[in-house]
Amino acid sequence: MPKTEEIKCLNTDCELDMFENHYTYDIPDDLSIEHLRCPYCGETDYLELIEL
Repeated sequence: MPKTEEIKCLNTDCELDMFENHYTYDIPDDLSIEHLRCPYCGETDYLELIEL
């Protein structure tokens, strides 16, 4: 099963507190959180992976 990550946006101006990212089977092995953007504010530098 492809992985799912919970990610939070730490930008104080952003209204979104967290989102889930659902991957597919054909995702590149080297894709990381640094390649993602917040779906609400569009920032890339304020994302943090929520470790369960």
